[in-house]
Amino acid sequence: MTVTQEHLDTDTLTGVVAHDISDDPFPVSGWDALVWASGNATQSAQYFQLAFGMRLEAYSGPETGNRDHHAYVLRAGSVRFVIKGAVSPESPVADHHRRHGDGVLDVALEVPDVDKCVAHARAAGAQIVTEPHDSTDSHGTVRTAAIKAYGDTTHTLVDRSRYHGPYLPGYVARGGAVHETPAFVALDHVVGNVELGAMDEWVAFYHRVMGFTNLAEFIGDDIATEYSALMSKVVASGDHRVKFPLNEPAVGKRKSQIDEYLEFYGGPGVQHLALATPDICETVDALRERGVEFLATPDSYYTDTVLRQRIGEVLVGAHHVDAREVECLSRQVRQRLTRFDLRAPLAQDRLEIS
Repeated sequence: MTVTQEHLDTDTLTGVVAHDISDDPFPVSGWDALVWASGNATQSAQYFQLAFGMRLEAYSGPETGNRDHHAYVLRAGSVRFVIKGAVSPESPVADHHRRHGDGVLDVALEVPDVDKCVAHARAAGAQIVTEPHDSTDSHGTVRTAAIKAYGDTTHTLVDRSRYHGPYLPGYVARGGAVHETPAFVALDHVVGNVELGAMDEWVAFYHRVMGFTNLAEFIGDDIATEYSALMSKVVASGDHRVKFPLNEPAVGKRKSQIDEYLEFYGGPGVQHLALATPDICETVDALRERGVEFLATPDSYYTDTVLRQRIGEVLVGAHHVDAREVECLSRQVRQRLTRFDLRAPLAQDRLEIS
């Protein structure tokens, strides 16, 4: 498959629409990387390679002159993970891990003009964490900046149009054996959990600062049980390549799952990632064989008549099948949740857009 074919196929999977970003006040080309803080970056990087088939592309650490932390750059399709682990106890990575445990600390976005984005963000009231600056090595120059998002999460803005290295200056190419077929090929969305009453504030932030628009919202009984409920709104870039669902707790008989996350994680943060795969049933079977555990689906998920109407029929290839048999859900999105051995309550969706 050529790069162009892969790009088109992943665009179809993730619901990208035609849009010219050249007139956007904050033009976003797409996802650049998800940067993780880990208590054991080496082990976490191995897990993503062995279980999910990601390939190691680059590395930074004491061996390369980085005495603050070490970092592994992993790739699957168009998805890039950067797993960081502190070397120095004074490292910002260590600080983040002490507050939150393992989790995503930065959702980096690829942009064509860092300075334009920062100027607009500043005028719109965003907090600039890192001013625009160049980083250069023998492979070229990368221009980056960073703005603050919810909690301790940041958005690094990256223009790598003049760079041809493995990731960023300070990183060296590092390869390894490809152990398994990648479990996913694209990033669909990144979900953020925020405090009660803060969802609309952050929706307005993405409207004002990045020019994103509302794609969907779920309020009231849309995502609720008798005991736990949440409210959610989805904002997206003009072409829908970058999507951020934002959740806040709703009042229920018991503590909302969002409240539990906020307590456990120590504040707002990235709750889960949605990752696209062209065949979710085959992917689930393969991941189970690799030892990945999936959250069990209660029988009521398939017998509740109201829920069945919302889910609709499952279509695999040209055949309608029983959702209970294949453990896939269908309507516009089919998904399963994996269980992670990480301290932070982070999960990953396996998605297939019909």
